[in-house]
Amino acid sequence: MTKRIFRSICIVAISVFAASLIIIMGVLYNYLSGSRMEQLKIETDICAGGVENGGLSYIESLDIDGWRLTWVAGNGTVLYDSETDSSEMENHNEREEIREARKNGTGESVRYSTTLTERQVYYAKLLGDGTVLRLSDSQYTWWTILLSMMQPILFIITIAVAVSLLLAFRLSKNIVKPLNSLDLDAPLKSEAYPELEPLLNRLASQQQQLRLQAAELEKKKSEFVSATRNMNEGIVLLNEQGKLLSINAAASRLLGVSPYCVGKDILLLNNSFEMQELVHRALSGEHTEMRLPVGGSDYQINATPVMSDGKVSGAALIIFDVTEKEKAEQIRREFTANVSHELKTPLQSISGYAELLADGMVKAEDVPEFSHRIYSESKRLMALVEDIIGLSRLDEGAVDMQRTDTDLHEIAEAAVKSLEDAARSASVSVELCGSPAAVNGIPQLLSGIVYNLCDNAIKYNRRGGSVTVRTERTAEGALLTVSDTGIGIPEDQQDRVFERFYRVDKSHSKDVGGTGLGLSIVKHAAKLHGAAVTLNSTPGAGTTVTVLFPAVSSH
Repeated sequence: MTKRIFRSICIVAISVFAASLIIIMGVLYNYLSGSRMEQLKIETDICAGGVENGGLSYIESLDIDGWRLTWVAGNGTVLYDSETDSSEMENHNEREEIREARKNGTGESVRYSTTLTERQVYYAKLLGDGTVLRLSDSQYTWWTILLSMMQPILFIITIAVAVSLLLAFRLSKNIVKPLNSLDLDAPLKSEAYPELEPLLNRLASQQQQLRLQAAELEKKKSEFVSATRNMNEGIVLLNEQGKLLSINAAASRLLGVSPYCVGKDILLLNNSFEMQELVHRALSGEHTEMRLPVGGSDYQINATPVMSDGKVSGAALIIFDVTEKEKAEQIRREFTANVSHELKTPLQSISGYAELLADGMVKAEDVPEFSHRIYSESKRLMALVEDIIGLSRLDEGAVDMQRTDTDLHEIAEAAVKSLEDAARSASVSVELCGSPAAVNGIPQLLSGIVYNLCDNAIKYNRRGGSVTVRTERTAEGALLTVSDTGIGIPEDQQDRVFERFYRVDKSHSKDVGGTGLGLSIVKHAAKLHGAAVTLNSTPGAGTTVTVLFPAVSSH
Protein backbone atom coordinates (compact mmCIF):
# COMPACT_ATOMS: atom_id res chain seq x y z
CA MET A 1 0.00 0.00 0.00
CA THR A 2 2.84 2.40 0.82
CA LYS A 3 4.37 1.79 -2.60
CA ARG A 4 1.07 2.43 -4.35
CA ILE A 5 0.51 5.70 -2.46
CA PHE A 6 4.12 6.72 -3.08
CA ARG A 7 3.83 5.93 -6.77
CA SER A 8 0.47 7.70 -7.08
CA ILE A 9 1.77 10.87 -5.42
CA CYS A 10 4.84 10.88 -7.65
CA ILE A 11 2.74 10.41 -10.78
CA VAL A 12 0.36 13.17 -9.75
CA ALA A 13 3.23 15.58 -8.91
CA ILE A 14 5.07 14.88 -12.16
CA SER A 15 1.83 15.10 -14.17
CA VAL A 16 0.97 18.45 -12.59
CA PHE A 17 4.47 19.72 -13.27
CA ALA A 18 4.39 18.58 -16.91
CA ALA A 19 0.95 20.11 -17.44
CA SER A 20 2.07 23.35 -15.83
CA LEU A 21 5.16 23.42 -18.03
CA ILE A 22 3.08 22.90 -21.18
CA ILE A 23 0.57 25.59 -20.18
CA ILE A 24 3.32 28.05 -19.26
CA MET A 25 5.17 27.40 -22.52
CA GLY A 26 1.93 27.85 -24.49
CA VAL A 27 1.02 31.08 -22.72
CA LEU A 28 4.58 32.37 -23.06
CA TYR A 29 4.72 31.48 -26.74
CA ASN A 30 1.39 33.19 -27.45
CA TYR A 31 2.44 36.25 -25.49
CA LEU A 32 5.75 36.54 -27.33
CA SER A 33 4.07 35.99 -30.69
CA GLY A 34 1.43 38.66 -29.97
CA SER A 35 4.04 41.13 -28.73
CA ARG A 36 6.17 40.53 -31.83
CA MET A 37 3.21 41.08 -34.12
CA GLU A 38 2.19 44.33 -32.37
CA GLN A 39 5.73 45.62 -32.61
CA LEU A 40 5.80 44.65 -36.30
CA LYS A 41 2.59 46.61 -36.92
CA ILE A 42 3.99 49.72 -35.22
CA GLU A 43 7.20 49.55 -37.22
CA THR A 44 5.21 49.09 -40.42
CA ASP A 45 3.04 52.16 -39.70
CA ILE A 46 6.16 54.30 -39.01
CA CYS A 47 7.90 53.14 -42.15
CA ALA A 48 4.74 53.70 -44.23
CA GLY A 49 4.55 57.34 -43.12
CA GLY A 50 8.21 57.86 -44.00
CA VAL A 51 7.87 56.24 -47.43
CA GLU A 52 4.83 58.34 -48.32
CA ASN A 53 6.76 61.52 -47.47
CA GLY A 54 10.32 60.61 -48.53
CA GLY A 55 9.92 57.82 -51.03
CA LEU A 56 12.80 55.49 -51.85
CA SER A 57 15.38 57.85 -50.36
CA TYR A 58 13.72 57.41 -46.97
CA ILE A 59 13.88 53.63 -47.19
CA GLU A 60 17.52 53.61 -48.18
CA SER A 61 18.34 55.90 -45.26
CA LEU A 62 16.86 53.42 -42.74
CA ASP A 63 19.18 51.28 -40.60
CA ILE A 64 17.21 48.01 -40.56
CA ASP A 65 18.56 45.32 -38.24
CA GLY A 66 16.64 42.08 -37.81
CA TRP A 67 13.76 43.21 -40.03
CA ARG A 68 13.02 42.67 -43.71
CA LEU A 69 11.34 45.49 -45.63
CA THR A 70 9.72 45.00 -49.01
CA TRP A 71 8.03 47.70 -51.18
CA VAL A 72 5.68 46.35 -53.81
CA ALA A 73 4.25 48.36 -56.68
CA GLY A 74 0.60 48.33 -57.63
CA ASN A 75 1.19 45.72 -60.34
CA GLY A 76 3.02 43.39 -57.90
CA THR A 77 6.55 44.32 -59.00
CA VAL A 78 8.96 44.52 -56.12
CA LEU A 79 10.35 48.05 -56.01
CA TYR A 80 12.67 47.44 -53.04
CA ASP A 81 13.70 44.59 -50.72
CA SER A 82 16.16 45.00 -47.85
CA GLU A 83 17.63 41.52 -48.26
CA THR A 84 17.33 40.53 -51.91
CA ASP A 85 17.81 42.23 -55.27
CA SER A 86 14.34 43.42 -56.21
CA SER A 87 14.93 42.84 -59.92
CA GLU A 88 15.31 39.13 -59.35
CA MET A 89 12.16 38.74 -57.23
CA GLU A 90 8.84 37.42 -58.61
CA ASN A 91 5.52 39.20 -58.62
CA HIS A 92 4.11 39.54 -55.07
CA ASN A 93 0.44 40.24 -55.78
CA GLU A 94 -0.44 36.61 -54.95
CA ARG A 95 1.08 36.77 -51.53
CA GLU A 96 -1.58 36.44 -48.86
CA GLU A 97 -0.64 39.51 -46.86
CA ILE A 98 -0.32 41.68 -50.08
CA ARG A 99 -3.69 40.54 -51.37
CA GLU A 100 -5.32 41.19 -47.99
CA ALA A 101 -3.69 44.67 -47.70
CA ARG A 102 -5.02 45.72 -51.15
CA LYS A 103 -8.46 44.57 -50.10
CA ASN A 104 -8.61 45.77 -46.45
CA GLY A 105 -5.79 48.30 -46.20
CA THR A 106 -3.66 46.00 -44.02
CA GLY A 107 -2.82 42.31 -44.15
CA GLU A 108 -0.84 39.78 -42.22
CA SER A 109 0.25 36.17 -42.59
CA VAL A 110 2.47 33.56 -40.99
CA ARG A 111 4.53 31.01 -42.89
CA TYR A 112 6.47 28.14 -41.31
CA SER A 113 9.93 27.12 -42.47
CA THR A 114 10.64 23.42 -41.76
CA THR A 115 14.24 23.90 -42.83
CA LEU A 116 14.97 26.75 -40.45
CA THR A 117 12.44 25.55 -37.84
CA GLU A 118 11.23 29.18 -37.75
CA ARG A 119 7.99 31.07 -38.18
CA GLN A 120 8.06 33.99 -40.65
CA VAL A 121 5.57 36.76 -39.72
CA TYR A 122 4.45 39.25 -42.42
CA TYR A 123 2.54 42.52 -42.04
CA ALA A 124 1.63 44.68 -45.07
CA LYS A 125 0.01 48.14 -45.41
CA LEU A 126 -1.51 49.81 -48.47
CA LEU A 127 -0.05 53.26 -49.16
CA GLY A 128 -1.84 56.20 -50.66
CA ASP A 129 -0.24 55.79 -54.10
CA GLY A 130 -1.41 52.18 -54.43
CA THR A 131 1.87 50.58 -53.44
CA VAL A 132 2.19 48.20 -50.52
CA LEU A 133 4.83 48.33 -47.84
CA ARG A 134 5.55 45.01 -46.08
CA LEU A 135 7.68 44.25 -43.05
CA SER A 136 8.55 40.70 -41.93
CA ASP A 137 10.20 39.20 -38.92
CA SER A 138 11.27 35.68 -38.01
CA GLN A 139 10.09 33.90 -34.83
CA TYR A 140 11.29 30.68 -33.25
CA THR A 141 8.74 27.86 -32.83
CA TRP A 142 7.65 26.76 -29.34
CA TRP A 143 9.81 23.63 -29.72
CA THR A 144 12.85 25.83 -30.48
CA ILE A 145 12.02 28.02 -27.51
CA LEU A 146 11.73 24.92 -25.32
CA LEU A 147 15.14 23.64 -26.44
CA SER A 148 16.70 27.02 -25.85
CA MET A 149 15.34 26.98 -22.29
CA MET A 150 16.25 23.34 -21.68
CA GLN A 151 19.01 23.99 -19.16
CA PRO A 152 16.89 25.98 -16.68
CA ILE A 153 13.94 23.66 -17.34
CA LEU A 154 16.07 20.58 -16.53
CA PHE A 155 17.30 22.26 -13.39
CA ILE A 156 13.74 23.02 -12.33
CA ILE A 157 12.63 19.47 -13.26
CA THR A 158 15.41 17.96 -11.13
CA ILE A 159 14.47 20.08 -8.14
CA ALA A 160 10.77 19.39 -8.67
CA VAL A 161 11.26 15.61 -8.96
CA ALA A 162 13.47 15.52 -5.86
CA VAL A 163 10.96 17.55 -3.88
CA SER A 164 8.11 15.36 -5.22
CA LEU A 165 9.88 12.16 -4.22
CA LEU A 166 10.63 13.50 -0.75
CA LEU A 167 7.09 14.74 -0.24
CA ALA A 168 5.64 11.52 -1.68
CA PHE A 169 7.77 9.41 0.65
CA ARG A 170 6.85 11.41 3.72
CA LEU A 171 3.19 11.75 2.81
CA SER A 172 2.79 8.05 2.01
CA LYS A 173 4.51 7.14 5.27
CA ASN A 174 2.31 9.53 7.26
CA ILE A 175 -0.83 8.28 5.48
CA VAL A 176 -0.23 4.62 6.22
CA LYS A 177 1.19 5.15 9.70
CA PRO A 178 -2.25 5.09 11.39
CA LEU A 179 -3.12 1.99 9.35
CA ASN A 180 0.07 0.20 10.38
CA SER A 181 -0.53 1.04 14.01
CA LEU A 182 -4.04 -0.44 14.05
CA ASP A 183 -4.56 -2.96 16.86
CA LEU A 184 -6.46 -5.68 15.03
CA ASP A 185 -7.17 -7.47 18.31
CA ALA A 186 -8.97 -4.36 19.58
CA PRO A 187 -9.88 -2.30 16.47
CA LEU A 188 -12.14 0.12 18.31
CA LYS A 189 -9.29 1.22 20.59
CA SER A 190 -7.14 2.30 17.64
CA GLU A 191 -6.74 5.96 16.70
CA ALA A 192 -7.33 6.17 12.97
CA TYR A 193 -9.05 8.31 10.35
CA PRO A 194 -12.77 8.93 10.83
CA GLU A 195 -13.28 7.40 7.39
CA LEU A 196 -11.97 4.07 8.78
CA GLU A 197 -14.50 3.88 11.61
CA PRO A 198 -17.05 1.79 9.61
CA LEU A 199 -14.26 -0.61 8.69
CA LEU A 200 -13.03 -0.83 12.29
CA ASN A 201 -16.59 -1.43 13.54
CA ARG A 202 -16.97 -4.20 10.96
CA LEU A 203 -13.64 -5.72 11.99
CA ALA A 204 -14.61 -5.65 15.66
CA SER A 205 -17.94 -7.32 14.88
CA GLN A 206 -16.31 -10.00 12.73
CA GLN A 207 -13.63 -10.65 15.36
CA GLN A 208 -16.33 -11.12 17.97
CA GLN A 209 -18.06 -13.62 15.70
CA LEU A 210 -14.76 -15.38 14.94
CA ARG A 211 -13.95 -15.64 18.65
CA LEU A 212 -17.36 -17.15 19.33
CA GLN A 213 -16.99 -19.56 16.41
CA ALA A 214 -13.44 -20.47 17.46
CA ALA A 215 -14.61 -21.11 21.02
CA GLU A 216 -17.45 -23.26 19.72
CA LEU A 217 -15.12 -25.19 17.42
CA GLU A 218 -12.60 -25.65 20.21
CA LYS A 219 -15.37 -26.89 22.49
CA LYS A 220 -16.59 -29.35 19.86
CA LYS A 221 -13.03 -30.44 19.14
CA SER A 222 -12.37 -30.95 22.85
CA GLU A 223 -15.59 -32.93 23.20
CA PHE A 224 -14.72 -35.03 20.15
CA VAL A 225 -11.16 -35.68 21.38
CA SER A 226 -12.40 -36.50 24.88
CA ALA A 227 -15.03 -38.84 23.48
CA THR A 228 -12.65 -40.64 21.14
CA ARG A 229 -9.51 -40.63 23.31
CA ASN A 230 -10.72 -43.35 25.66
CA MET A 231 -12.54 -45.40 23.06
CA ASN A 232 -11.34 -48.90 22.39
CA GLU A 233 -12.45 -48.52 18.79
CA GLY A 234 -10.17 -46.67 16.39
CA ILE A 235 -11.57 -43.68 14.51
CA VAL A 236 -9.88 -42.28 11.40
CA LEU A 237 -11.17 -39.35 9.34
CA LEU A 238 -9.97 -38.94 5.74
CA ASN A 239 -10.42 -36.13 3.24
CA GLU A 240 -11.47 -36.72 -0.36
CA GLN A 241 -7.82 -37.36 -1.36
CA GLY A 242 -7.46 -40.10 1.26
CA LYS A 243 -5.26 -38.03 3.58
CA LEU A 244 -5.62 -38.20 7.36
CA LEU A 245 -7.62 -35.40 8.97
CA SER A 246 -7.87 -36.97 12.42
CA ILE A 247 -6.85 -40.18 14.16
CA ASN A 248 -7.54 -41.14 17.78
CA ALA A 249 -5.19 -42.94 20.15
CA ALA A 250 -6.92 -46.30 19.67
CA ALA A 251 -6.51 -46.15 15.88
CA SER A 252 -2.85 -45.18 16.28
CA ARG A 253 -2.34 -48.15 18.56
CA LEU A 254 -4.31 -50.63 16.45
CA LEU A 255 -2.64 -49.64 13.17
CA GLY A 256 0.78 -49.21 14.78
CA VAL A 257 1.26 -45.65 13.49
CA SER A 258 2.24 -42.36 15.10
CA PRO A 259 -0.62 -40.12 16.33
CA TYR A 260 1.21 -37.24 14.61
CA CYS A 261 0.69 -38.64 11.10
CA VAL A 262 -2.16 -36.23 10.30
CA GLY A 263 -1.84 -34.93 6.74
CA LYS A 264 -0.29 -38.11 5.37
CA ASP A 265 -1.91 -40.46 2.89
CA ILE A 266 -3.51 -43.44 4.64
CA LEU A 267 -2.07 -45.76 1.98
CA LEU A 268 1.45 -44.70 2.95
CA LEU A 269 0.77 -46.10 6.41
CA ASN A 270 -0.88 -49.30 5.16
CA ASN A 271 -0.67 -50.06 1.46
CA SER A 272 -2.20 -53.51 1.56
CA PHE A 273 -4.62 -54.44 -1.21
CA GLU A 274 -7.48 -54.69 1.30
CA MET A 275 -6.87 -51.16 2.62
CA GLN A 276 -6.61 -49.76 -0.92
CA GLU A 277 -9.90 -51.40 -1.86
CA LEU A 278 -11.56 -50.23 1.36
CA VAL A 279 -10.51 -46.56 0.94
CA HIS A 280 -11.32 -46.55 -2.77
CA ARG A 281 -14.83 -47.87 -2.25
CA ALA A 282 -15.51 -45.51 0.67
CA LEU A 283 -14.35 -42.45 -1.30
CA SER A 284 -16.54 -43.65 -4.18
CA GLY A 285 -19.58 -43.30 -1.92
CA GLU A 286 -20.01 -46.94 -0.88
CA HIS A 287 -20.33 -48.16 2.72
CA THR A 288 -17.80 -50.97 3.17
CA GLU A 289 -16.92 -53.51 5.86
CA MET A 290 -13.76 -55.56 5.73
CA ARG A 291 -11.59 -57.81 7.89
CA LEU A 292 -7.95 -56.79 7.83
CA PRO A 293 -5.04 -58.66 9.45
CA VAL A 294 -2.35 -56.32 10.82
CA GLY A 295 0.68 -57.45 12.79
CA GLY A 296 -0.76 -60.79 13.86
CA SER A 297 -4.09 -59.29 14.94
CA ASP A 298 -7.45 -59.23 13.19
CA TYR A 299 -9.36 -55.99 12.70
CA GLN A 300 -12.78 -55.22 11.34
CA ILE A 301 -12.87 -51.86 9.57
CA ASN A 302 -16.15 -50.14 8.73
CA ALA A 303 -15.67 -47.38 6.14
CA THR A 304 -18.45 -44.85 5.64
CA PRO A 305 -18.36 -42.02 3.06
CA VAL A 306 -18.88 -38.49 4.38
CA MET A 307 -21.26 -36.53 2.14
CA SER A 308 -21.39 -32.74 1.72
CA ASP A 309 -23.78 -31.04 -0.71
CA GLY A 310 -24.40 -34.35 -2.41
CA LYS A 311 -20.72 -35.04 -2.98
CA VAL A 312 -18.23 -37.27 -1.18
CA SER A 313 -15.98 -34.98 0.87
CA GLY A 314 -14.15 -37.72 2.78
CA ALA A 315 -14.54 -40.96 4.67
CA ALA A 316 -14.77 -42.14 8.29
CA LEU A 317 -13.08 -45.40 9.27
CA ILE A 318 -14.08 -47.20 12.48
CA ILE A 319 -11.64 -49.94 13.48
CA PHE A 320 -12.54 -52.80 15.83
CA ASP A 321 -9.98 -55.20 17.24
CA VAL A 322 -11.74 -58.54 16.82
CA THR A 323 -8.72 -60.65 17.75
CA GLU A 324 -10.11 -61.48 21.19
CA LYS A 325 -13.56 -61.96 19.75
CA GLU A 326 -12.23 -64.41 17.19
CA LYS A 327 -10.22 -66.15 19.89
CA ALA A 328 -13.26 -66.31 22.16
CA GLU A 329 -15.32 -67.67 19.30
CA GLN A 330 -12.68 -70.31 18.65
CA ILE A 331 -12.59 -71.20 22.35
CA ARG A 332 -16.39 -71.39 22.38
CA ARG A 333 -16.36 -73.78 19.45
CA GLU A 334 -13.66 -75.88 21.09
CA PHE A 335 -15.54 -75.76 24.39
CA THR A 336 -18.74 -76.96 22.73
CA ALA A 337 -16.87 -79.79 21.03
CA ASN A 338 -15.02 -80.70 24.24
CA VAL A 339 -18.18 -80.59 26.36
CA SER A 340 -19.92 -82.85 23.87
CA HIS A 341 -16.97 -85.23 23.94
CA GLU A 342 -16.52 -85.13 27.71
CA LEU A 343 -20.21 -85.74 28.36
CA LYS A 344 -20.51 -88.39 25.69
CA THR A 345 -17.72 -90.59 27.13
CA PRO A 346 -19.16 -91.20 30.64
CA LEU A 347 -22.69 -91.41 29.27
CA GLN A 348 -21.64 -94.09 26.81
CA SER A 349 -19.96 -96.01 29.65
CA ILE A 350 -23.00 -95.72 31.90
CA SER A 351 -25.32 -96.65 29.04
CA GLY A 352 -23.18 -99.65 28.10
CA TYR A 353 -22.88 -101.01 31.64
CA ALA A 354 -26.58 -100.44 32.33
CA GLU A 355 -27.56 -102.18 29.07
CA LEU A 356 -25.48 -105.23 29.99
CA LEU A 357 -27.09 -105.35 33.43
CA ALA A 358 -30.58 -104.90 31.99
CA ASP A 359 -30.09 -107.74 29.48
CA GLY A 360 -28.85 -110.09 32.23
CA MET A 361 -25.55 -110.56 30.49
CA VAL A 362 -23.51 -109.91 33.65
CA LYS A 363 -22.68 -112.70 36.06
CA ALA A 364 -23.95 -112.32 39.55
CA GLU A 365 -20.49 -112.02 40.99
CA ASP A 366 -19.66 -109.19 38.47
CA VAL A 367 -22.70 -107.06 39.25
CA PRO A 368 -20.99 -105.13 42.11
CA GLU A 369 -18.08 -104.30 39.78
CA PHE A 370 -20.41 -103.04 37.05
CA SER A 371 -22.42 -101.06 39.57
CA HIS A 372 -19.21 -99.48 40.88
CA ARG A 373 -18.19 -98.46 37.36
CA ILE A 374 -21.61 -96.95 36.73
CA TYR A 375 -21.32 -95.07 40.04
CA SER A 376 -17.78 -93.81 39.19
CA GLU A 377 -18.81 -92.62 35.76
CA SER A 378 -21.87 -90.92 37.26
CA LYS A 379 -19.71 -89.12 39.81
CA ARG A 380 -17.35 -88.03 37.03
CA LEU A 381 -20.34 -86.83 34.99
CA MET A 382 -21.74 -84.92 37.96
CA ALA A 383 -18.35 -83.31 38.66
CA LEU A 384 -18.09 -82.28 35.02
CA VAL A 385 -21.59 -80.78 35.03
CA GLU A 386 -20.91 -78.94 38.28
CA ASP A 387 -17.66 -77.50 36.88
CA ILE A 388 -19.43 -76.39 33.70
CA ILE A 389 -22.19 -74.75 35.76
CA GLY A 390 -19.53 -73.08 37.93
CA LEU A 391 -17.74 -71.71 34.86
CA SER A 392 -21.02 -70.39 33.48
CA ARG A 393 -21.66 -68.53 36.70
CA LEU A 394 -18.14 -67.11 36.58
CA ASP A 395 -18.67 -65.99 32.96
CA GLU A 396 -21.79 -64.14 34.09
CA GLY A 397 -19.78 -62.39 36.84
CA ALA A 398 -21.16 -64.36 39.78
CA VAL A 399 -23.69 -61.57 40.37
CA ASP A 400 -25.69 -63.70 42.82
CA MET A 401 -22.70 -64.21 45.15
CA GLN A 402 -21.91 -61.84 47.99
CA ARG A 403 -18.44 -60.47 48.72
CA THR A 404 -17.11 -60.33 52.24
CA ASP A 405 -13.83 -59.89 54.09
CA THR A 406 -12.41 -63.33 54.84
CA ASP A 407 -9.15 -65.00 55.85
CA LEU A 408 -7.41 -66.79 52.99
CA HIS A 409 -5.51 -68.97 55.45
CA GLU A 410 -8.73 -70.33 56.95
CA ILE A 411 -10.10 -71.10 53.48
CA ALA A 412 -6.87 -72.92 52.58
CA GLU A 413 -7.03 -74.86 55.83
CA ALA A 414 -10.57 -76.06 55.04
CA ALA A 415 -9.60 -77.03 51.49
CA VAL A 416 -6.56 -79.01 52.64
CA LYS A 417 -8.67 -80.83 55.23
CA SER A 418 -11.28 -81.81 52.64
CA LEU A 419 -8.53 -83.33 50.44
CA GLU A 420 -6.91 -85.42 53.19
CA ASP A 421 -8.47 -88.68 51.95
CA ALA A 422 -7.49 -87.99 48.33
CA ALA A 423 -3.93 -87.17 49.39
CA ARG A 424 -3.72 -90.30 51.52
CA SER A 425 -4.97 -92.45 48.63
CA ALA A 426 -2.34 -90.94 46.32
CA SER A 427 0.40 -91.28 48.97
CA VAL A 428 1.04 -87.52 48.80
CA SER A 429 1.68 -85.39 51.87
CA VAL A 430 0.03 -81.95 52.07
CA GLU A 431 1.45 -79.20 54.31
CA LEU A 432 -0.22 -75.87 55.11
CA CYS A 433 1.97 -73.05 56.36
CA GLY A 434 2.04 -69.27 56.40
CA SER A 435 0.00 -66.67 58.20
CA PRO A 436 -3.49 -65.10 58.04
CA ALA A 437 -4.12 -63.03 54.93
CA ALA A 438 -7.27 -60.91 54.61
CA VAL A 439 -9.08 -60.98 51.26
CA ASN A 440 -12.26 -59.24 50.19
CA GLY A 441 -14.01 -61.70 47.96
CA ILE A 442 -16.54 -64.48 47.46
CA PRO A 443 -15.77 -67.31 49.88
CA GLN A 444 -17.16 -70.04 47.58
CA LEU A 445 -14.91 -68.93 44.71
CA LEU A 446 -11.87 -68.45 46.94
CA SER A 447 -12.41 -71.95 48.25
CA GLY A 448 -12.70 -73.21 44.67
CA ILE A 449 -9.36 -71.60 43.78
CA VAL A 450 -7.51 -73.24 46.67
CA TYR A 451 -9.33 -76.57 46.26
CA ASN A 452 -8.64 -76.88 42.50
CA LEU A 453 -4.98 -75.94 42.85
CA CYS A 454 -4.47 -78.42 45.69
CA ASP A 455 -6.52 -81.11 43.91
CA ASN A 456 -4.38 -80.75 40.75
CA ALA A 457 -1.19 -80.76 42.86
CA ILE A 458 -2.27 -84.08 44.42
CA LYS A 459 -3.60 -85.75 41.26
CA TYR A 460 -0.59 -84.86 39.07
CA ASN A 461 1.98 -85.75 41.69
CA ARG A 462 4.09 -88.87 42.15
CA ARG A 463 3.63 -91.38 44.91
CA GLY A 464 5.49 -90.23 47.97
CA GLY A 465 5.45 -86.67 46.72
CA SER A 466 4.44 -83.57 48.63
CA VAL A 467 2.29 -80.46 48.28
CA THR A 468 2.98 -77.22 50.14
CA VAL A 469 0.27 -74.59 50.55
CA ARG A 470 1.32 -71.19 51.86
CA THR A 471 -0.67 -68.03 52.59
CA GLU A 472 0.86 -64.72 53.60
CA ARG A 473 0.20 -61.01 53.62
CA THR A 474 2.58 -58.88 51.52
CA ALA A 475 2.81 -55.20 50.67
CA GLU A 476 1.02 -55.91 47.38
CA GLY A 477 -1.79 -57.97 48.96
CA ALA A 478 -2.68 -61.52 50.01
CA LEU A 479 -0.49 -64.19 48.41
CA LEU A 480 -1.46 -67.84 47.93
CA THR A 481 1.26 -70.30 46.83
CA VAL A 482 0.67 -73.99 45.99
CA SER A 483 3.82 -76.02 45.21
CA ASP A 484 4.10 -79.72 44.35
CA THR A 485 6.78 -82.22 43.45
CA GLY A 486 4.74 -83.73 40.63
CA ILE A 487 5.20 -84.46 36.95
CA GLY A 488 5.45 -80.81 35.93
CA ILE A 489 4.27 -79.10 32.72
CA PRO A 490 6.32 -78.69 29.51
CA GLU A 491 7.19 -75.07 28.79
CA ASP A 492 5.41 -74.99 25.43
CA GLN A 493 2.12 -75.98 27.11
CA GLN A 494 2.22 -73.78 30.20
CA ASP A 495 0.24 -70.97 28.52
CA ARG A 496 -2.57 -73.37 27.55
CA VAL A 497 -3.21 -75.23 30.78
CA PHE A 498 -5.72 -72.56 31.84
CA GLU A 499 -7.88 -73.24 28.76
CA ARG A 500 -11.06 -75.23 29.25
CA PHE A 501 -10.68 -79.00 28.87
CA TYR A 502 -6.99 -78.70 28.03
CA ARG A 503 -4.95 -81.57 29.46
CA VAL A 504 -1.19 -82.01 29.29
CA ASP A 505 -1.39 -85.81 29.70
CA LYS A 506 -4.86 -86.94 28.59
CA SER A 507 -4.39 -90.59 29.58
CA HIS A 508 -3.20 -89.66 33.09
CA SER A 509 -6.02 -87.15 33.46
CA LYS A 510 -8.58 -89.80 32.65
CA ASP A 511 -6.99 -92.17 35.17
CA VAL A 512 -7.15 -89.64 37.99
CA GLY A 513 -10.64 -88.45 37.04
CA GLY A 514 -9.79 -84.90 36.03
CA THR A 515 -12.34 -82.85 34.07
CA GLY A 516 -9.83 -80.47 32.50
CA LEU A 517 -11.72 -77.46 33.93
CA GLY A 518 -9.95 -76.98 37.27
CA LEU A 519 -7.32 -74.42 36.20
CA SER A 520 -9.86 -72.66 33.97
CA ILE A 521 -12.07 -72.20 37.04
CA VAL A 522 -9.03 -70.88 38.95
CA LYS A 523 -8.25 -68.39 36.19
CA HIS A 524 -11.82 -67.03 35.94
CA ALA A 525 -12.35 -66.85 39.69
CA ALA A 526 -9.02 -65.03 40.15
CA LYS A 527 -9.92 -62.60 37.37
CA LEU A 528 -13.23 -61.90 39.07
CA HIS A 529 -11.28 -60.94 42.21
CA GLY A 530 -8.71 -58.86 40.32
CA ALA A 531 -5.98 -61.35 41.26
CA ALA A 532 -2.89 -62.24 39.21
CA VAL A 533 -2.07 -65.91 38.57
CA THR A 534 1.53 -67.00 37.90
CA LEU A 535 2.68 -70.52 36.98
CA ASN A 536 6.23 -71.85 37.14
CA SER A 537 6.87 -75.49 36.28
CA THR A 538 9.70 -77.84 35.40
CA PRO A 539 8.91 -81.25 33.88
CA GLY A 540 9.76 -83.98 36.38
CA ALA A 541 10.50 -81.49 39.16
CA GLY A 542 7.09 -80.04 40.01
CA THR A 543 4.90 -77.00 39.63
CA THR A 544 4.35 -73.81 41.64
CA VAL A 545 1.25 -71.67 41.18
CA THR A 546 0.94 -68.28 42.91
CA VAL A 547 -2.19 -66.15 43.18
CA LEU A 548 -1.78 -62.54 44.35
CA PHE A 549 -5.00 -60.91 45.59
CA PRO A 550 -5.30 -57.12 45.93
CA ALA A 551 -4.80 -55.72 49.41
CA VAL A 552 -7.95 -55.10 51.48
CA SER A 553 -8.44 -51.35 51.96
CA SER A 554 -8.75 -50.25 55.58
CA HIS A 555 -11.94 -48.49 56.60
